[in-house]
Amino acid sequence: MSTRPPLPPFTRETAIQKVRGAEDGWNSRNPEKVSLAYTVDSRWRNRADFVQGREQIVAFLSRKWVREQDYRLIKELWAHDGNRIAVRFAYEWHDDSGNWFRSYGNENWEFDENGLMHTRHACINDLPIKESERKFHWDASGPRPADHPGLSELGL
Repeated sequence: MSTRPPLPPFTRETAIQKVRGAEDGWNSRNPEKVSLAYTVDSRWRNRADFVQGREQIVAFLSRKWVREQDYRLIKELWAHDGNRIAVRFAYEWHDDSGNWFRSYGNENWEFDENGLMHTRHACINDLPIKESERKFHWDASGPRPADHPGLSELGL
Protein backbone atom coordinates (compact mmCIF):
# COMPACT_ATOMS: atom_id res chain seq x y z
CA MET A 1 0.00 0.00 0.00
CA SER A 2 1.43 3.39 -0.94
CA THR A 3 1.24 6.48 1.23
CA ARG A 4 0.75 10.06 0.11
CA PRO A 5 2.05 12.47 2.77
CA PRO A 6 1.07 14.55 4.50
CA LEU A 7 -1.13 12.10 6.38
CA PRO A 8 -4.20 12.78 8.49
CA PRO A 9 -5.03 14.07 10.98
CA PHE A 10 -4.24 17.36 9.29
CA THR A 11 -2.93 20.51 10.89
CA ARG A 12 -3.44 23.84 9.16
CA GLU A 13 0.09 23.59 7.73
CA THR A 14 -0.29 20.00 6.47
CA ALA A 15 -3.75 20.74 5.05
CA ILE A 16 -2.26 23.65 3.07
CA GLN A 17 0.49 21.30 1.82
CA LYS A 18 -2.15 18.77 0.74
CA VAL A 19 -4.14 21.45 -1.09
CA ARG A 20 -1.07 22.76 -2.93
CA GLY A 21 -0.04 19.22 -3.85
CA ALA A 22 -3.48 18.61 -5.34
CA GLU A 23 -3.33 21.90 -7.24
CA ASP A 24 0.10 21.06 -8.65
CA GLY A 25 -1.07 17.60 -9.67
CA TRP A 26 -4.16 18.86 -11.48
CA ASN A 27 -2.12 21.59 -13.19
CA SER A 28 0.06 18.84 -14.68
CA ARG A 29 -3.01 17.74 -16.67
CA ASN A 30 -1.68 14.18 -16.44
CA PRO A 31 -4.70 11.95 -15.64
CA GLU A 32 -2.61 8.92 -14.70
CA LYS A 33 -0.43 10.92 -12.31
CA VAL A 34 -3.43 12.65 -10.75
CA SER A 35 -5.28 9.36 -10.23
CA LEU A 36 -2.50 8.08 -7.95
CA ALA A 37 -3.53 10.61 -5.27
CA TYR A 38 -6.85 8.75 -4.90
CA THR A 39 -7.72 5.35 -3.44
CA VAL A 40 -8.33 2.57 -5.97
CA ASP A 41 -12.04 2.72 -5.04
CA SER A 42 -12.28 6.51 -4.69
CA ARG A 43 -15.75 8.00 -5.18
CA TRP A 44 -16.35 11.40 -6.78
CA ARG A 45 -19.22 13.67 -7.53
CA ASN A 46 -18.04 16.31 -9.99
CA ARG A 47 -20.88 18.53 -11.18
CA ALA A 48 -23.40 15.94 -12.40
CA ASP A 49 -20.78 13.22 -13.01
CA PHE A 50 -20.34 10.32 -10.61
CA VAL A 51 -16.95 8.62 -10.86
CA GLN A 52 -15.65 5.59 -8.99
CA GLY A 53 -12.14 4.19 -9.02
CA ARG A 54 -8.89 5.18 -10.65
CA GLU A 55 -9.79 3.87 -14.10
CA GLN A 56 -12.88 6.10 -14.24
CA ILE A 57 -10.86 9.02 -12.80
CA VAL A 58 -8.33 8.70 -15.64
CA ALA A 59 -11.12 8.54 -18.25
CA PHE A 60 -12.96 11.51 -16.71
CA LEU A 61 -9.85 13.71 -16.51
CA SER A 62 -8.76 12.74 -20.03
CA ARG A 63 -12.11 13.96 -21.40
CA LYS A 64 -12.03 17.06 -19.18
CA TRP A 65 -8.64 18.28 -20.37
CA VAL A 66 -9.46 17.75 -24.03
CA ARG A 67 -12.49 20.01 -23.57
CA GLU A 68 -10.93 22.49 -21.10
CA GLN A 69 -7.85 23.71 -22.98
CA ASP A 70 -5.00 25.76 -21.47
CA TYR A 71 -6.32 24.79 -18.03
CA ARG A 72 -4.81 26.64 -15.04
CA LEU A 73 -6.07 26.03 -11.50
CA ILE A 74 -5.67 27.69 -8.11
CA LYS A 75 -6.92 25.98 -4.93
CA GLU A 76 -7.16 27.50 -1.45
CA LEU A 77 -7.78 25.85 1.92
CA TRP A 78 -11.17 26.69 3.37
CA ALA A 79 -11.31 24.38 6.41
CA HIS A 80 -9.93 21.11 7.78
CA ASP A 81 -10.73 18.63 10.53
CA GLY A 82 -9.13 15.24 11.13
CA ASN A 83 -9.07 13.45 7.78
CA ARG A 84 -11.22 16.00 5.93
CA ILE A 85 -10.32 19.13 3.98
CA ALA A 86 -12.59 21.69 2.32
CA VAL A 87 -11.20 23.87 -0.46
CA ARG A 88 -12.38 26.61 -2.75
CA PHE A 89 -10.91 26.91 -6.21
CA ALA A 90 -10.99 28.70 -9.51
CA TYR A 91 -9.59 27.68 -12.86
CA GLU A 92 -9.38 29.29 -16.26
CA TRP A 93 -9.67 27.52 -19.58
CA HIS A 94 -10.97 27.89 -23.12
CA ASP A 95 -12.99 25.64 -25.37
CA ASP A 96 -12.06 24.56 -28.89
CA SER A 97 -13.75 27.71 -30.27
CA GLY A 98 -11.52 30.00 -28.20
CA ASN A 99 -14.21 30.99 -25.68
CA TRP A 100 -12.66 31.63 -22.25
CA PHE A 101 -14.16 30.70 -18.89
CA ARG A 102 -13.33 31.00 -15.22
CA SER A 103 -14.81 28.12 -13.27
CA TYR A 104 -15.40 28.59 -9.55
CA GLY A 105 -16.12 25.90 -7.03
CA ASN A 106 -15.83 24.16 -3.71
CA GLU A 107 -14.63 20.67 -2.92
CA ASN A 108 -14.98 18.45 0.12
CA TRP A 109 -12.31 15.80 0.50
CA GLU A 110 -11.99 12.78 2.79
CA PHE A 111 -8.71 10.85 3.10
CA ASP A 112 -7.77 7.37 4.25
CA GLU A 113 -5.01 6.73 6.80
CA ASN A 114 -2.42 6.57 3.98
CA GLY A 115 -3.17 10.11 2.80
CA LEU A 116 -5.03 8.97 -0.33
CA MET A 117 -8.29 10.74 -1.11
CA HIS A 118 -11.22 8.38 -0.78
CA THR A 119 -14.10 10.80 -1.36
CA ARG A 120 -14.34 14.00 -3.43
CA HIS A 121 -17.45 16.14 -3.82
CA ALA A 122 -17.15 19.12 -6.20
CA CYS A 123 -19.63 21.90 -7.00
CA ILE A 124 -18.59 24.07 -9.95
CA ASN A 125 -19.98 27.08 -11.82
CA ASP A 126 -18.63 28.48 -15.10
CA LEU A 127 -18.36 32.19 -15.85
CA PRO A 128 -17.68 33.24 -19.44
CA ILE A 129 -14.82 35.76 -19.53
CA LYS A 130 -12.91 37.65 -22.19
CA GLU A 131 -9.33 36.59 -22.78
CA SER A 132 -8.29 40.05 -21.55
CA GLU A 133 -9.98 39.29 -18.18
CA ARG A 134 -7.77 36.30 -17.43
CA LYS A 135 -5.88 36.43 -14.14
CA PHE A 136 -3.94 33.15 -14.25
CA HIS A 137 -0.80 33.77 -16.27
CA TRP A 138 1.94 31.17 -15.94
CA ASP A 139 3.43 28.58 -18.24
CA ALA A 140 0.71 25.98 -18.76
CA SER A 141 3.28 23.19 -18.78
CA GLY A 142 3.88 23.39 -15.03
CA PRO A 143 2.61 24.28 -11.57
CA ARG A 144 1.64 27.78 -10.47
CA PRO A 145 4.84 29.62 -9.51
CA ALA A 146 5.33 30.27 -5.79
CA ASP A 147 5.21 34.03 -6.37
CA HIS A 148 1.93 33.96 -8.35
CA PRO A 149 -0.96 35.35 -6.26
CA GLY A 150 -3.55 32.98 -4.83
CA LEU A 151 -7.31 33.38 -4.90
CA SER A 152 -7.53 35.76 -1.94
CA GLU A 153 -4.75 37.96 -3.28
CA LEU A 154 -6.51 38.11 -6.67
CA GLY A 155 -9.81 39.07 -5.06
CA LEU A 156 -11.48 35.88 -6.22
